[in-house]
Amino acid sequence: MSKILIIGAGVSGLTTALCLAREGYGVTVLSKDFSPNITSNVAGALWEWPPAVCGYHSDLISLERSKEWCMTSYDKFYELAQNKETGVYIRDVFFFFKDFVQNNDFHLHKMNELKTKVKGFRHDASLIEREGINPKTGMVDAYCHEAPMVDTDIYMEWLLKEVLDLGVEVLQSEITETLSDIEQILLEQYNCEYIVNCSGLGSIKLANEDMYPLRGALVRIKNNGAGFPVLDKAYCVSFDEKTREQDIVFIVPRGENHVILGALAEEGEWGTDINLDNYEPVRQMFERSKNFLPYLENAELDETEPVRVGLRPFRKGNVRLDWEIDTSIIHNYGHGGAGVTFSWGCAEEVVAMINYKMYADRKKASSVYAE
Repeated sequence: MSKILIIGAGVSGLTTALCLAREGYGVTVLSKDFSPNITSNVAGALWEWPPAVCGYHSDLISLERSKEWCMTSYDKFYELAQNKETGVYIRDVFFFFKDFVQNNDFHLHKMNELKTKVKGFRHDASLIEREGINPKTGMVDAYCHEAPMVDTDIYMEWLLKEVLDLGVEVLQSEITETLSDIEQILLEQYNCEYIVNCSGLGSIKLANEDMYPLRGALVRIKNNGAGFPVLDKAYCVSFDEKTREQDIVFIVPRGENHVILGALAEEGEWGTDINLDNYEPVRQMFERSKNFLPYLENAELDETEPVRVGLRPFRKGNVRLDWEIDTSIIHNYGHGGAGVTFSWGCAEEVVAMINYKMYADRKKASSVYAE
């Protein structure tokens, strides 16, 4: 049985580990941090057709690949939603616009793509009034569809349990050197044939990568029916690529007991010690959500964790999923704010890449032996 070392225990790392273990590979996961102390737990975890609400995507080739990854995940999450222990839910998500979709080539193209892929699609401006959106926000158009929404705290626990149940070895350790420089040391130390790098922002060091954080924050409120009706659908207004203003609206039910409100998309900001008390953009984000959906005005903050802050791992060319030339290393990082959305698609592509590499190596060895 071939063995594989995975670096990183976020949603990308653990999903990749799970897919490889199910394929019959021996897997070791090595990570500095684990849930709940990772970016994956902070993720908005709303499945989205790329580019996501937070925007900041530019590489067209990567975006085309990501559409295949996200549809693989879409189907997988529908399957997982049948088991409440996974923390995956299927709910309606509504997207709202300050101009008619047909007047904006970007939004029109995205809508025309996704409406053929998702379940329950509706394009109807009357949704604005029906859903109780504040008319003063200037929304004039809307569409909705069914989408997976993931309670990351439960889901990351489920992923870890699944990989452990399959015999995956999980170790806590930190690597601080470029992987290609210490490749042979790692292969020998962990008795493996391949290395999969799922280290997110850690790839700045591990892959000598030009990456940056896109800081995000979410306000957490109680979804207990006190102060407003229990919320079982999501509401979004996307990042404006033209103005690049922090005017995102992201209102998403989290599991059974919370709603998360966001979002921020602050490029190059590394600090995570921001909250409602010390950072005006977080307060503005909270007020923007309440203004958008007025019945949230009476929302109760989650007193145990009113704000979560995380650093989305972005790179100039969006996601990197490829072999490093002349090495046994596959890189799977740079998912930005779409790590959950891409997770199953990327993981299954890693499996296919390793399967093909092993097949090609066996075929080559057979040819040499025959000669």
